Amino acid sequence: MNLRSIKDLLDAEVLVGEDRLDDIEVKTAAVADLMSDVLAFATPGSLLITGLPNPQVVRTADVLDIAAIILGRGKKLTRETVQLAKELNIPVLSTNYILFEICGRLYAKGVRSCIEKVGSNKRHFG
Repeated sequence: MNLRSIKDLLDAEVLVGEDRLDDIEVKTAAVADLMSDVLAFATPGSLLITGLPNPQVVRTADVLDIAAIILGRGKKLTRETVQLAKELNIPVLSTNYILFEICGRLYAKGVRSCIEKVGSNKRHFG
């Protein structure tokens, strides 16, 4: 799915990266509010779905080469965090859906988890 399709599916607002919606395709996603979990389980090219709207989320996404960040529960970024996401060229979308609903809607459209089960070596890449 490209980010424009995801934006439409989630009735999301684009906070950063409007110009990249058609260019970025994703096949996988990770969901977490703990950035240590994201570091352990997310894979490059995936979506990061979270309810945590702080600079650490953007920095973690940058380190892991995450394709885009989806903020759930209507969360918004501070002006400083928006600026950081722009500098690092990381798209950020915000939706009023809860994280569970976001995951369900994306899964129904074919987006899969980066990892299925903790302890498994089977990883999916975006």
